[in-house]
Amino acid sequence: MPNLYLGGRWASARAGGIRDVVNPWDQSVVAKVDEAGAEDVAEAVAAARRAFDTGPWPHTPAAERGVLLGKVAALLERDREEIARTETLDTGKTLRESRIDVDDVVSVFRYYAGLADKDAGRVIATQSPDVLSTVVYEPVGVCALIAPWNYPLLQVSWKIAPALAAGCTVVVKPSEVTPLSTIRLTELLSEAQLPPGVVNLVLGAGAVVGSALVESPEVDLVSFTGGVPTGTRIMRTAAGTGLRVALELGGKNPNIVFADAAFDAAVDYALAAAFLHSGQVCSAGARLLVQDELHDAFLAAVVERAARIRLGNGLDERSEVGPLVSGEHRAKVERYVEIGRAEGARLVLGGSRPDAPELQAGFFYPPTVFADCTPDLRIVREEIFGPILTVERFDTEDEAVARANATDYGLAGAVWTQDLARGRRVARRLRLGTVWINDYHPYLPQAEWGGFKRSGIGRELGLAGLDEYREPKHIYHNTTPVPQRWFAG
Repeated sequence: MPNLYLGGRWASARAGGIRDVVNPWDQSVVAKVDEAGAEDVAEAVAAARRAFDTGPWPHTPAAERGVLLGKVAALLERDREEIARTETLDTGKTLRESRIDVDDVVSVFRYYAGLADKDAGRVIATQSPDVLSTVVYEPVGVCALIAPWNYPLLQVSWKIAPALAAGCTVVVKPSEVTPLSTIRLTELLSEAQLPPGVVNLVLGAGAVVGSALVESPEVDLVSFTGGVPTGTRIMRTAAGTGLRVALELGGKNPNIVFADAAFDAAVDYALAAAFLHSGQVCSAGARLLVQDELHDAFLAAVVERAARIRLGNGLDERSEVGPLVSGEHRAKVERYVEIGRAEGARLVLGGSRPDAPELQAGFFYPPTVFADCTPDLRIVREEIFGPILTVERFDTEDEAVARANATDYGLAGAVWTQDLARGRRVARRLRLGTVWINDYHPYLPQAEWGGFKRSGIGRELGLAGLDEYREPKHIYHNTTPVPQRWFAG
């Protein structure tokens, strides 16, 4: 079956390009998908442009758009197990994680289904009874939605759902490494009977497909989730064309543990913060900061627990962590382990590929912990996106805040303390878009997600996530115009 979705029909790539989709567990080929070229991208953008400029979707009542999003949520629930399995085959993550992802995607579609018609604008008070002044919201237009490989279905839903709720038309580009669940979602959007051209899907490498989307003069907004180098290239292009951008560019996230923290809970969450999905999480708690008097016992407990994490096939219900997404990415992680060693950090766990025979075919790398780390080390400053945890110690609250903020990123982080006032105080001082107190990783569709500093521009989810895809318009209506006589003649 063709895998590109252009103007309401499934199509093959014009140049005949094909890409293998590889299972990270054993490097087997899960599927062969079309590899789009610049001509396919142009066709997708043109279809989205026609659907926006002359089609019914932007003018469909917001309540009806919400109903359709609700229908998509129901279809996702119907096919939950199949989609979760697809996500695991594609990314290597465990089925438990993939099922949670599908449930979260359902929640996102339901949230924007309910929000779609809740903000029609507002009336502005004026000093004249003869003036009706209103602010209304209109869709931005054609949106290019570029999603990453670590949470392919979840993070594309953060873009598609609000864009459709706002009345935009979209061209979706998933990562070329993990396209399968996005193909399935596009099938469900088609089943929900979206008008032709409202959603279009192009597959392929960022250098070809992503660049063609960003450079297209017919695209009004690019929403991108991924690495800083690519994000800065998109910004550079946007600066020359006036293109509107929304960027989520990752993080290097601190998990701060004060001496009065609930010990067992903090240890347990520190493991999940760092090693969930093999650390391939933009908000991963890859930096563990522990107060001096708790440091040694806490480090020992984390290492002891991390050493027992069960690696395996994501489809095996016994597996706790799956492989990394690709051999290329594993090589990157290994380079950072060598950098950490060279920088003088103390390796206390992991640091080499697992030797279990059943793990040899996949892209596995075990939980790895470095102690005696300082904020100047590259393994502390740079986003690795793998199962590497760096551990720092601190003395005072001020030092903890200073160390946590000593990064170019500002996406997320956590504070562990039983002192309610301190928890709230530190949370306010952290330059982060999301702060958890005595928790790690949960998010809510109703709450904005995004980062400070180099972690990005704009917000996804929440009201602000909808606003990314809307333009406010002020309409000033003089109901009884009379001549002003401003000019004598």
